[in-house]
Amino acid sequence: MKILLVMPSGKIRSLKIGDFVMSFREAPLTMTQLAALTPPELDANISIIDESVQKLNFDNFNDVDLVGISALTGTSSRAFEIADEFKRRGKIVVLGGVHVTIFPNEAQKHADSIVVGFAETSWPELLFDFKNHKLKPRYQSPAEDSIINLPLARRDLQDNSRYAMPNTIMATRGCTNHCDFCTVPVYIKGYYKRPIEDVVAEIKTLRGKRFAFNDVSLVEDPVWTKQLLRALIPLKKKWGGLSTFIIYKDKEMMSLLQQSGCQYLLIGLESVSQIALQKIAKGFNKVNSYAEGMRVFHDHGIAIQGCFVFGFDHDTKSIFEETVEQVNRLKIDIPRFSIYTPYPGTSLYNRLEAENRILTKDFSLYDTQHVVFRPKILQPEELYSGFKWAYRETFKISSIARRTFRPAMSFPITFVGNLAYKIYVKELYRENLFESANYYSSLSSTSGYTS
Repeated sequence: MKILLVMPSGKIRSLKIGDFVMSFREAPLTMTQLAALTPPELDANISIIDESVQKLNFDNFNDVDLVGISALTGTSSRAFEIADEFKRRGKIVVLGGVHVTIFPNEAQKHADSIVVGFAETSWPELLFDFKNHKLKPRYQSPAEDSIINLPLARRDLQDNSRYAMPNTIMATRGCTNHCDFCTVPVYIKGYYKRPIEDVVAEIKTLRGKRFAFNDVSLVEDPVWTKQLLRALIPLKKKWGGLSTFIIYKDKEMMSLLQQSGCQYLLIGLESVSQIALQKIAKGFNKVNSYAEGMRVFHDHGIAIQGCFVFGFDHDTKSIFEETVEQVNRLKIDIPRFSIYTPYPGTSLYNRLEAENRILTKDFSLYDTQHVVFRPKILQPEELYSGFKWAYRETFKISSIARRTFRPAMSFPITFVGNLAYKIYVKELYRENLFESANYYSSLSSTSGYTS
């Protein structure tokens, strides 16, 4: 049995050097984990294509028996395009992923079968059914599908030289928070943890001294997290991951993070406006504690990728300058800006849909880099230009130097991260979104919005 697994491309930019393409992001686990879930008794020959770093040539896969495609909202258009082409060529196509779970009926039109939810139990069942010519049109996993006894991801099937961080691992699934723009609570009901011994055993198989957790938040169960961190200390590896900001108040947690080799954390600060934080169900972030928290993280040798979102209902034109000033004052190591994006299924999407503020349902634009809704105060053009301006100002060489020059910090990580975003800014400014006829056509066809 020959299987092709495809991660479709979106509009996220990659670094291109000649014919070589490299992703600024960590290596994804979706397809390598799916490959690992393929029952060995099927003796499957599996290929993986990640379009963010590889070109998909359909002619190279004329001999495959089954094509599996994973779709996010922002990549769903491309996923359906790939699915349709393979079906035209007579291949059996299976679609899965977040977007398929939220819009199963739409996905069903483009596939022979779809997987709703996670694949730990449904993927093996689907493959056996396919082998026995009994493929069903839909497979659905329970929301609490187990992440215990997961097989090791098939990292050997992925070109790890094309990722800034090739070693990635999952220790938990889900999140206990309910930010209004986040799809995680829509897609994952609850918070699940792998056995610590399984996590440690998998980390030991990773090559090199560095790895990253790709969990939405590694710290939602502090007791479990501290046990994990203690188990990491003897490994003497360096790592990064995602976390909530408020852990800086937990002295034991901070000490264990440092001892276990934590070098960086991605944290959703989201806004420098406390009102905005309250409105998006993230009021546990306190703007007046940002300075103290950043000092604590830095004192423990942890660099911070601080994420901010523009376009909240209370945002005015001043929010861009205020945010950039705070980023520089707080010495946030690697800032990241996004545009408020109403992903389908979220409470934000439902609210904006009811308020008739969704400008387009061209989901290829749902990538946090494009304006797809009408802000309450700002004009769409103002939001987009302010977003770009914030990136340009923040990643000037002088700003980078002020934020990152701390000898005790993990200089290579912060340097590479800032370099990557500086390249991204150049690419961002090549796109004139609101001068694009296609963009206005997309808006007017779905919302009545005109320029």
